[in-house]
Amino acid sequence: MLTAIVGINWGDEGKGRMVDLLASQYDIVVRYQGGNNAGHTVVNDKGKFILNLLPSGILHQGTVNVMGPGMVIDIEHLCREINSFVEKGVEIGPENLKISHGATICFPYHVRQDILEEERLGDRKYGSTRRGIAPVYADKYMKKGMRMGDLLYPGTLRDKLENIVEWKNLLIHRGYTDRSIDTDDMLRWLKTYGEPLLPFICDVSEYLDKAAGEGKNILFEAQLGALRDIDYGIYPYTTSSTTLASFATTGAGIPGARPDKVIGIMKAYSSCVGEGPFVAELFGEEGSRLREAGGEYGAATGRPRRVGAFDVPASRYGIKVQGANEIALTKLDVLSYMEKIPVCVAYEIDGERTDRFPTGDRLLKARPVFERVDGWQCDISSCRKKEDLPPAAAAYIRLIEEMTECRIRYVSVGAQRDAYIEMD
Repeated sequence: MLTAIVGINWGDEGKGRMVDLLASQYDIVVRYQGGNNAGHTVVNDKGKFILNLLPSGILHQGTVNVMGPGMVIDIEHLCREINSFVEKGVEIGPENLKISHGATICFPYHVRQDILEEERLGDRKYGSTRRGIAPVYADKYMKKGMRMGDLLYPGTLRDKLENIVEWKNLLIHRGYTDRSIDTDDMLRWLKTYGEPLLPFICDVSEYLDKAAGEGKNILFEAQLGALRDIDYGIYPYTTSSTTLASFATTGAGIPGARPDKVIGIMKAYSSCVGEGPFVAELFGEEGSRLREAGGEYGAATGRPRRVGAFDVPASRYGIKVQGANEIALTKLDVLSYMEKIPVCVAYEIDGERTDRFPTGDRLLKARPVFERVDGWQCDISSCRKKEDLPPAAAAYIRLIEEMTECRIRYVSVGAQRDAYIEMD
């Protein structure tokens, strides 16, 4: 069984929590795109973990974790992340972590270029996490990147790096700042953080192809959500990679395969990190209270997330482009304090109501059409069966299921691994 777990909205939907929950049913978990510009938060018996680069299956003994060629990897960040997990008692070695030799390395100069460009843009900024993601993906597609496999051949590193640094200095040194990049500094950085990772680097395509042929269960893990996809998201306020399930096997390293099932993750309300249109956003006291109730601060950056009502048009669109077969609805418990729960059921654009998610400048003109439904105002965190839910909570789930036209299979009612309900 090949299964993709993907975000339906703007990211931060709780994908890591669901991957951690389901990973015990799978032999292999694969991260197939993105870098350390977003994070998955997982709470289990070992404590609280924030995963920026490591696949969420790393917290399950016996599960093999793969970082695919579609990823961009800041090796300094990865070394720190691995060390922090090992210090908490998580076993990480070449047997349970495999890094694609085709994954692209995110250098300090990518981070620097990202920061400089955001500062140049000022009020026009895109809301970058300043982790170097856009510059490193740009270099990858300009064929001016270095890959994890290059670390296996130290004899050619300097020649490759010198050519790239010379070109990069033309952009950074002459375009932004007087401070240039030094090849020797970058070589020392590669040696310091690349050498500890050498045992993990391999041809993951060969490994995954063999595993799929043997009928192994493989789970593909995405970062961010459909609305941040470079092609189908709210461009240019997107990430720089493909977040869709259709890219899962390609970014993982087995492009000839296809997912058998796609599980879409969405919150019981909306949240968004960064800039760009966010139609269902709540402001003032209403927004602040929801943000605090949900602990809505970025796992990678700590930035306060924008929060809003559940957005039906955006979620229906995300489900469609992800090709989701079923949904996991997260953080239902967060809404327990509300007497009336707002739901964005449609948009109004130039005086006309629409239930379709618009693109381009039409989205910038969209205004939310809210309806408010009854809340349950009681603690549901101990519910483990759908029969345990108060009637208003069950009705809210049914409403979302009907309006998005996709079956809700899982509902999370807390951060702990067992705090969820399987609906049937």
